[in-house]
Amino acid sequence: MYLFLSNLAFVDIGFSSSVTPLMLITFLADETSIPLGGCVAQMCSAATLGTVECFLLAVMAYDRYMAICNPLLYSTNMSTGVCMLLLFISYVGGCVNAWIFMGCLLNRSFCGPNKINHFFCDYSPVLKLSNYQDDLAEILPAASAGSVIVITVLIIIISYVYILFSVLKINSTEGRSKAFATCSSHLTAVTLFYGTLTFIYMMPKSSYSTDENKVVSVFYTVMIPMLNPLIYSLRNNEVKGALRKMISRKLFFS
Repeated sequence: MYLFLSNLAFVDIGFSSSVTPLMLITFLADETSIPLGGCVAQMCSAATLGTVECFLLAVMAYDRYMAICNPLLYSTNMSTGVCMLLLFISYVGGCVNAWIFMGCLLNRSFCGPNKINHFFCDYSPVLKLSNYQDDLAEILPAASAGSVIVITVLIIIISYVYILFSVLKINSTEGRSKAFATCSSHLTAVTLFYGTLTFIYMMPKSSYSTDENKVVSVFYTVMIPMLNPLIYSLRNNEVKGALRKMISRKLFFS
């Protein structure tokens, strides 16, 4: 579990770092310029790391399933070799999805306006600058992103269905509460991340405006990577105790 958490932290840092600096500059300046190479690099890194995070969340759900449903075989079924293989598949899946996005975009012609109506180089705002519009450039990336979301969500749902049945078989209330507490942080992260991704990449573009796209993009590129460490650290009793002390101290001084 901690191996996957460390990789999730690495992905969150890279994901947020590829977007946040330019976003802050955009907020401070009226207009911000970015070279074509920088725009492509930003888009590629965001697509790759965002997809890797989807796969990691699915792998972590499978890891929770093995830990709760097959605890005696956990060390065998989730050996170091198996964990490294799952991480390798996650990163390869992220690269493949990013290549599909980049392949559909880089063969377009961009000879017209070069002003992006967004705070970073996201796929849809950049595609709108293309002179030649075709359905394939919109359908193929949406199908690729949709496939990633559907596959990973199915893995998460199936894992948690088995976990739910296993938890319900536990007789003690304390055992049930511990099992649910183990999964609560992961379920919170999954709900926040997939909710925003579904809004951006799977809903029809006509159903929401560019301004709504910007607001939701802030959540999955900046807010969620910032909240993930807090979500997972609240499982730790020492962190909970320190947080309670800080809150009580502020209430006392106020």
